[in-house]
Amino acid sequence: MQPINYMKLEFSSKSSNEGFARVVAAAFVSQVDPTIEEMADVKTAVSEAVTNAIIHGYEKTSGLVRMECILYSDGVEITVEDDGQGIPDVNLARQPMYTSKPDMERSGMGFTVMESFMDRVEVISEVGKGTKVTMYKKFKSLEKE
Repeated sequence: MQPINYMKLEFSSKSSNEGFARVVAAAFVSQVDPTIEEMADVKTAVSEAVTNAIIHGYEKTSGLVRMECILYSDGVEITVEDDGQGIPDVNLARQPMYTSKPDMERSGMGFTVMESFMDRVEVISEVGKGTKVTMYKKFKSLEKE
């Protein structure tokens, strides 16, 4: 399927930028007029992905988080990427309730939340090099009758 629009954003790994990324993704996606529920799903998934990049990717350091959105006639693909520490075991990290930060009272539900609100979530990570999370959401409101 041919993209109808594209954007890429790069920002500092500060927790205050999570809300910024969420609003930018929502504004970008709004041009295809998704339902309020679909918009909320995208915003929640972006929040989780960006928060993971900031808290887990750049645990005791700082760096850049990149977000890319590709808009299609029936949905959106959103990639959130960092150059942080990476995930040693992606399968384990994707298990509900797993957290590498129990001392921070993290719920361990980040990937589970992303998977429940998006139609597809792919995670590629390499220790010492970073993590790339690609999510796709099909907008049922845009399906042709």
